[in-house]
Amino acid sequence: MTINRKYVPPIYIHPILFIFIGISFVTGTFLSLFIILMIVFIHELGHYLMASFFNWRIKKVTLWVFGGVMETDEHASRPLYEEILVTIAGPVQHLFIYLFYFMFKQFEVFPDSILAMILLYNTMILVFNLLPVWPLDGGKFLFFCLSHFLPYRKAYDGTILFSIIVCILSLVFFLLFNFNPFTLCLLIGFLMIENIVEWKRRYFVFLRFLLNRYHVDLDRVRKIKPIVVSSEEKLISVLQLFQRDTKHFIYIIFPGQKRERLDESKCLQSYFYEKQIHKTIGELVKNT
Repeated sequence: MTINRKYVPPIYIHPILFIFIGISFVTGTFLSLFIILMIVFIHELGHYLMASFFNWRIKKVTLWVFGGVMETDEHASRPLYEEILVTIAGPVQHLFIYLFYFMFKQFEVFPDSILAMILLYNTMILVFNLLPVWPLDGGKFLFFCLSHFLPYRKAYDGTILFSIIVCILSLVFFLLFNFNPFTLCLLIGFLMIENIVEWKRRYFVFLRFLLNRYHVDLDRVRKIKPIVVSSEEKLISVLQLFQRDTKHFIYIIFPGQKRERLDESKCLQSYFYEKQIHKTIGELVKNT
């Protein structure tokens, strides 16, 4: 019998996880850690299977002590509905775990103590994962909602900034009320560091979005939105108005109310390949 490797995720275990596995053997908490890892694996398997269904370019699935992450080569180059479905597929797995929990409890497959741990950890991981903090699934949902109405750059920056604020307020709340379990504070601290790193590399993420957009066929996009700007507007300022899953035509207003139209592909070509980074949009029209 052959196994279809398309549905076998390339799993990578983070080295730090091996340390925690060793600690769990010494402290007698291996069963709890094993249950958590199985729930995390099932969660990530949901993301993986849905991404495979859409033929995403998947690099690997990494399991680590605080959860898991699926790394892909798709960076805002896929339709928004695909990213939403891939993201939803993770939390949906927790509903199946609840279903199996009630089945196991009904037929007394496992001891009540193990079932209680499964129920507790499944609920905790699901609730935590739905928090509106990047890069949790809840943070991704927040980004999807914002990017539907706002330009990509504003949506991404807003999501990261909001995530940092939520992390800071959460830590302050725990400290003020002396509610400081080590694991929870460590998780929030890790998420805050992740978002600070993302904030520092936000311009790189934006450029990657633009570059992917330049190589994607936008003729399949149904949503068209014109962008009206002054001829004195800088090229980079115009690019920052681009939205995902939206095709733009740029209308440039010159002095005297003269109007010219420029295709967005020309803007991207001028930025990446003609190196006209500091040009105004009016100068691009004159050079076209």
